[in-house]
Amino acid sequence: MAKCIMIQGTMSGAGKSLLAAGLCRIFRQDGYRVAPFKSQNMSLNSFITASGGEMGRAQVVQAEAAGITPDVRMNPILLKPTTDMGSQVIVGGVMQGNMRAMEYFRRKKEYIPAILEAYRSLAAEYDVLVIEGAGSPAEINLKQEDIVNMGFAELVDAPVLLTGDIDRGGVFAQLYGTVSLLSPKERARVKGMLINKFRGDIAILEPGLRILEELCGVPVTGVVPYLQVDIDDEDSLTDRFSRGMQRKCIDIAVIRLPRISNFTDFSPFERYENVSLRYVGRTADLYQPDILLLPGTKSTLADLLWLRQSGLAAAIHKLAAAGTLIIGICGGYQMLGSRIRDPQGVEAGDIREVCGLGLLPVETVFLSEKIQRQVRGAFGVIEGRLSCLNGLSYIGYEIHMGRSGEQSPLIGSGNVYGSYIHGLFDTPNVCDAILRTVCEKKGVLFEALGSFDAGQYRQRQYDLLADGVRGGVDMEYIYRILNREV
Repeated sequence: MAKCIMIQGTMSGAGKSLLAAGLCRIFRQDGYRVAPFKSQNMSLNSFITASGGEMGRAQVVQAEAAGITPDVRMNPILLKPTTDMGSQVIVGGVMQGNMRAMEYFRRKKEYIPAILEAYRSLAAEYDVLVIEGAGSPAEINLKQEDIVNMGFAELVDAPVLLTGDIDRGGVFAQLYGTVSLLSPKERARVKGMLINKFRGDIAILEPGLRILEELCGVPVTGVVPYLQVDIDDEDSLTDRFSRGMQRKCIDIAVIRLPRISNFTDFSPFERYENVSLRYVGRTADLYQPDILLLPGTKSTLADLLWLRQSGLAAAIHKLAAAGTLIIGICGGYQMLGSRIRDPQGVEAGDIREVCGLGLLPVETVFLSEKIQRQVRGAFGVIEGRLSCLNGLSYIGYEIHMGRSGEQSPLIGSGNVYGSYIHGLFDTPNVCDAILRTVCEKKGVLFEALGSFDAGQYRQRQYDLLADGVRGGVDMEYIYRILNREV
C-alpha cells in the first residue's frame, strides 16, 4: 500500500491545493509513482474524465503535476453549490442529486465506504498519495462528522502538515489557534507546520518561528515563498478576479457571473503577452472589448436575471450590434439563446422560465439527466467571424443539464457563437485562429501578441512550483514523515 502525507490548512485559501500539487511534482521528480487525493471537494470548477466521471479541477491539476491521468477516485465526493444553502452532490463521478447543507451534513458518513474504496484502490497502485484537506480542521461545529480533515486522517492513519497563509496576516495566530483547538489525538498527527506565501527577509521571521514551535510543540518544516506560477486555481478564492483592468493590444472581457463556473476555460488567453483577460461585473468596467466571453454558471436562470438587473444584458446587446466577437460557453451559450426553461426545477431555484438574450436561435430545456462526457472532433461548416476554425480539431468535455437542440461543437454565425464544450480553447491552434481573426479586423499583427506552446508552458509551471516548494521546505524531514520516522 502507498505511503501517504496530508496537507491541511488553517483556512480556505491557505494554499493547500498548490502545495499538494508541488509535492506531487517533487515526488514524481524523485522517482515515485504519486497520486493526489481529496475525499470531499466543494468547487464549481469541475472536469470530465475519459470514463465520463466528474471531479474537481484541483485534483486534475495535481494529477497533471504528478504526470498521471485524472481519475474520479482522486476526488470521490464533489459538491457543486447551487444556492447558499445547498449543493449538487456527485459521488464517484456520478450526480446523486441536490441536497440542502443540513441534509448532506446528516448523511455524509454514509459516503465513507465509497471514499475508502477509492482511496484504497489508489493506494494499491501508487507509491505515494498526497492527500488534501478542506477548509480548516479546527471548525469545531463540524468536527464530529468530519470526513475530509482529521476525521479522514484518522481513517487512513495519515500524518499531517498544517499550513498557514502569511500573506493575509496573522499567520502565527492561525497556526497556534488551529493546533490549540485540536484534540490531543488530533494534535499528535500534526508532524509539521508550513508558512506559505512569504515575501521578505526570512531572518526577521525566524524568531517568531521558534516561539511558535515552543507554543505548539510542532516543528516548522518550511517557509514557502509567494510563488509567481501560472497554475489553475479554485473558484471565488482566485486572484484572477481582482487583477488589474489594464487593457492591452487585444482586450478580452469575461462576464463575472455571480455563480461563475469553469472560468479556467479562458486561461489560455492569459498566456499571450499582449492580450488582456479581464473579469467584469459592472457595466462601467466593460468598455469596448475585442472579444466578450460569457462563461458557465451553476445557476443559469438566476444569473441571466442578474445580467438584466446589472445592466450588462443591455451592454452585451450593444456590443453585439457593434460587431464585437461574442462567445458563450455552456451556461453562457444557453443565455445567448431565445429562451431557457426549467420545468422540473433542476437548478434548485424557484425560477422556471426566463427569456434569453436572443442573440442565438436556440432554446434550452433543463432535464434531470446530466450530460457529462469528453468530446473530440473537427469543426465543420462555421459561418461568419469564426469561419477560421473550419477544419481545425478540438478536444474538450461537456457538463450540463440543459438541452439546446442541434448538436455541434460551435453554434452561431456573424459575430455571436455558443458551445457546450469546456476546454475548447485549450486545443492547440484554436486560440491562435480566434486571435488571428480579431487581429485582422483590428489591423494588428498577430505576431505582436506573443505565442507559446501550451503543453510545454504548463509543464514548466509545475516545475517552477516544485522548485519553489522544494527550496522552501525541509524535504529530508518530509521524507522522514512519509516513512513514519517522526
